[in-house]
Order: sequence, then structure tokens, then C-alpha cells
Amino acid sequence: MVAVAWAAIELLAATLVSSLYYLGSRIDALGSRIDAQASSLSARIDSLEASLNARIDTLDARLSSRIDALSARMDTHLERHAG
Repeated sequence: MVAVAWAAIELLAATLVSSLYYLGSRIDALGSRIDAQASSLSARIDSLEASLNARIDTLDARLSSRIDALSARMDTHLERHAG
């Protein structure tokens, strides 16, 4: 009877160890997938950043030229009325 109990305990222990090993390998695989997705996402964010910076630079140039044009018009108007 004692031998049967120890055999059952050993069987459960072996099952537990193999389950833990399987779970560990699954966790490692998921970690690798997450790392790959993070790298892919980082590349996408970097490309979007470059595109956004280009758009902002274009808008900055357009806004600067419009402000300069308005400034010139105001200077002309003030010179006309100031004397």
C-alpha cells in the first residue's frame, strides 16, 4: 500500500515538473513574440515620427511666411498713417 502511495506521489511530481517545464517554454515563446512585436512597433513609430516632423516643418514654413507677409503689410500701413 505504501509503495502504491509513493508511486502516485512520484507520478504527480513528474507530471508537475513536466507541466512547469512546458509552461516555462510557452512563457519564453510569448516573450520572444512580444519582443518581435515591440521591435516592429518601434520601427513603425519611428517612420511616423519622421513623417510627422516633415509635416510640422512644412506647416512651420508656411506659417512663418504668412506672418512675415502680414508683418510687412502692417509696416506699410503704419508708415502710410504715421507720416
